[in-house]
Amino acid sequence: MADLRCNIAGIRSPNPFWLASAPPTDKEYNVRRALEAGWGGVVWKTLGEDPPVVNVSSRYGAVTHGGRRMAGLNNIELITDRPLATNIAEIKRIKRDFPDRAIVVSLMVPCVEESWRAILPIVEETGCDGIELNFGCPHGMSERNMGAAVGQVPDYVEMVTRWCKQNTRMPVIVKLTPNITNILMPARAAKAGGADAVSLINTVQSVVGVDLDAMTPLPAVDGQGTHGGYCGPAVKPIALRMLGDIARDPAMRGLPISGMGGVSSWREAAEFIAMGASGVQVCTAAMHHGFRIVSDMIDGLGNWMDAKGYADIDAFRGLANRNYVQWGELNIDFRTIARIDQDACISCGKCYIACEDTSHQAIAKHPGRVYEVIDAECVGCNLCAHVCPVDDCITMQPQPAAGPKRTWAVHPNNPHRLEPETVS
Repeated sequence: MADLRCNIAGIRSPNPFWLASAPPTDKEYNVRRALEAGWGGVVWKTLGEDPPVVNVSSRYGAVTHGGRRMAGLNNIELITDRPLATNIAEIKRIKRDFPDRAIVVSLMVPCVEESWRAILPIVEETGCDGIELNFGCPHGMSERNMGAAVGQVPDYVEMVTRWCKQNTRMPVIVKLTPNITNILMPARAAKAGGADAVSLINTVQSVVGVDLDAMTPLPAVDGQGTHGGYCGPAVKPIALRMLGDIARDPAMRGLPISGMGGVSSWREAAEFIAMGASGVQVCTAAMHHGFRIVSDMIDGLGNWMDAKGYADIDAFRGLANRNYVQWGELNIDFRTIARIDQDACISCGKCYIACEDTSHQAIAKHPGRVYEVIDAECVGCNLCAHVCPVDDCITMQPQPAAGPKRTWAVHPNNPHRLEPETVS
């Protein structure tokens, strides 16, 4: 089997699958069960100062879409509500009993140097492998000028990161918030502060739904609701985009990335690594299916790597990122046309309706509910293939190039205007 060993900023683990800082990593019992199931590492649920926070009930809301339960999960839970000393003692035991696993501790304290200087030696004494600075929590803690309130201000990210690097020997991973316009700003600030790695994404600010009988945002707490953090399969596209932006940024070159946000199987893990991640973190999938899903993830990733001839994770890390470009770099003359497999078609007409009503009227309807693509009208938008309920019934077929590749370039006399440019 391919070598699945993972190294993020010197933090080593036997495989790239870590549990993210979240309810599954809140106590020794859970973490021990997870590591026994085969997880390569864990990021302990965020520790803070004593006295601990007080959480509310209820805490989770979910989106079910197309029959899929928990396509997205929303939570309004805060950092650990257990005493610091209790967590510290448990972390020490876990690291003693699982020396080959990555044990990283998530931290969040007030944005003053004394608070960070005080907690770092306490955590370091556990023997853990590193710390993750929680600059992403979008609810509850941000109202206390922590979490996303820090992560949204690059100067604060750089400042706190530097405090930690000056006061600990441990590798420092900075966890970034997606609730920001340009993810590169806090990422660059983390690197400027001396971060050993970044992790992303944290949860997305959200209201998961409304109870239309009680007229209460969900999840409801005694008749009221608040915004929370959204995670799960639904946020994967957001995570891949932000991770890809960081991985291709020349200013961030060489800084390891721990990717998370919708990783539910080996395939998502491979996608994150191909976009530039050195490893992945998982939360919602474990909460949905239990810790033993990691066995399928390990086997699936290893089998795929063997089939592709990748000896280790570094062999394919970032390969997709090389092809992740700005819109203006795309070939404007490339053309692809839809093709319908008549033997697989079930004559539902979804492709025809979608194209006729909302796209380019490029599918003809013949007697007997037979549908055929009109090549001259097809722009290759892919909508028909996406709405088709039969896998691979509609495929997109690239067409021969009519000439040299052209992309868009800035007009030499007008920076606000683009013009086609032939690529040699």
